Amino acid sequence: MDPARHEASRPTVGIQEAVSSGSPLRAYQDLVVGSRSIGRLVLYEIVILASSWVPGALGLLLRRLLYPLLLGASGRGVVFGQGVVLRHPHKVRLGDGVTVDDLVVLDAKGTANRGIDVGRGVFLGRGTILSCKNGDITLGDQSNLGFHCEVFSGSSVTIGKHALFAAQVYLVGGGHEFASRDAAVIDQPRTSYGIALGDNVWLGTGAKVLDGVRIGSHAVVGANAVVTADLPDGAIAAGVPARVLRLREGGAGAERPREPR
Repeated sequence: MDPARHEASRPTVGIQEAVSSGSPLRAYQDLVVGSRSIGRLVLYEIVILASSWVPGALGLLLRRLLYPLLLGASGRGVVFGQGVVLRHPHKVRLGDGVTVDDLVVLDAKGTANRGIDVGRGVFLGRGTILSCKNGDITLGDQSNLGFHCEVFSGSSVTIGKHALFAAQVYLVGGGHEFASRDAAVIDQPRTSYGIALGDNVWLGTGAKVLDGVRIGSHAVVGANAVVTADLPDGAIAAGVPARVLRLREGGAGAERPREPR
């Protein structure tokens, strides 16, 4: 496993730091727009005001036309639901056929990161949050994230192709040191080892994957499990902390496993 990456060694844009920097306008640009350019600010405000709240088919059409003006890249046939939140949108890249449901947050915030890359045919369910804190998030083609999932990255979170996340899955790609009792945890160095998932990984409802974990391809993780250690290819795991119950059988005719309880 790679050594921990400490965010303290990289410039960060935190809410408290930005808000206390003096100018409310600069704080807004740093936290939301991701640029001090007045032109980018004006474009962002026009696009959001004109389209983010608009309901129905008209709203879908307006966002399909206007949101790509803010993004780093947007493929063909991308759908944006109502109330989608964009932070540092020039570092968000979406492939062909992506569906971004209502109230999704795409937050690519950071000063030294690449941001968010979403592959072709990905579905991001209602209320899902992709959140960077100077980290990167990569979603493979045809992945499906259910309602109210969260992926947080302080360094790198990579999800392979055909991932299936049930509702309220949480990938926690970062944390805080806490060894010292002489300082509040929030004031101690932030660390991030990153998270990596192979192809065709199924995470059950409420499953949590902690920082530093690697999950192999074709793994299945049961509902409400907490994955604290690496899982091999084809593992079926459940529990708190998650443990491997058995390995999936290979072959095209293998029975589709039931999600462990």
